[in-house]
Amino acid sequence: MTQVTAPELPPESLLARLRGPECYRDAFRASVPGDVSLGELVTAFFSSRVFLTERIALHLIGRGAGHAEIAALAAGETEHFAAWEMEAREENELLMHDFLDQTCCWLAVSTRGPDGALDGPLPVPEMGRTFIWFGTGVRDVGGPIMSRLQGAHRFYARQLLAGAARGLAR
Repeated sequence: MTQVTAPELPPESLLARLRGPECYRDAFRASVPGDVSLGELVTAFFSSRVFLTERIALHLIGRGAGHAEIAALAAGETEHFAAWEMEAREENELLMHDFLDQTCCWLAVSTRGPDGALDGPLPVPEMGRTFIWFGTGVRDVGGPIMSRLQGAHRFYARQLLAGAARGLAR
């Protein structure tokens, strides 16, 4: 079973840089074997069984996305995916906000370079492994919905990242 941890949000991450402390922000991380690219994480995350229910719900409100859209997002060929729009993308991370710009989704990978050196601004695992990251930002921190659903959100976020990790292990 994949262990998903909830470390502090790295201050150099897109989520930390573009969504300030006035927002609710979280970060979840798992370590997976091998060298995983951002595109591979995107594919595993949005294709996972755990995310399938959300994809169906998004489809019902006219914001669905299938495997072709997931592939385009993974390849960096689109700025729109389901209910989200790209806010920023770098080689190893992306940040998308929803169509109302109230929540955002952050995905990232971090690994060591071939010479063992740090490869980017995020914390890295031991050689031969990749940290995969998922985080969320919410603008309405004090709202009644966020305060009531925070525990459920954190549980679901862990399940989403674990589902992506399982997909990457195949």
